[in-house]
Amino acid sequence: MKFAYTLLYVQSTRAAADFYHKAFGFEIGYVGKADMYIEMVTGGTKLGFVDAAFVAKGMSFNQITPSQPAPGMEIAFATDDVQKAYDAALAHGATAVCEPTQKPWGQTVAHVRDLDGFLVELCTPMG
Repeated sequence: MKFAYTLLYVQSTRAAADFYHKAFGFEIGYVGKADMYIEMVTGGTKLGFVDAAFVAKGMSFNQITPSQPAPGMEIAFATDDVQKAYDAALAHGATAVCEPTQKPWGQTVAHVRDLDGFLVELCTPMG
């Protein structure tokens, strides 16, 4: 077994991909027919955006929106410069949740919410 994907059901796959490119520097890897699915180049585990309206035709789910409380999960990106990543995310439309903070175990961690309301952790790599 191998962890292959994290898929986020979003209102606009193109807007989500553009945000993650501008805010975090990820390149767009694969674009599906009519932008129903867009995948970012993020390393070993893929991050994909799926058109929420398309998914809703086949199954029920709780749509995440910026006006609701953050979901009980997050995606995390490791970086050597959390402050720079946090500032870039905010500059491109993210909403601040927690400013960069040094944790007792030595890691620096910050949180933002993306354009669709998903929780994103920005952190220094673990030891």
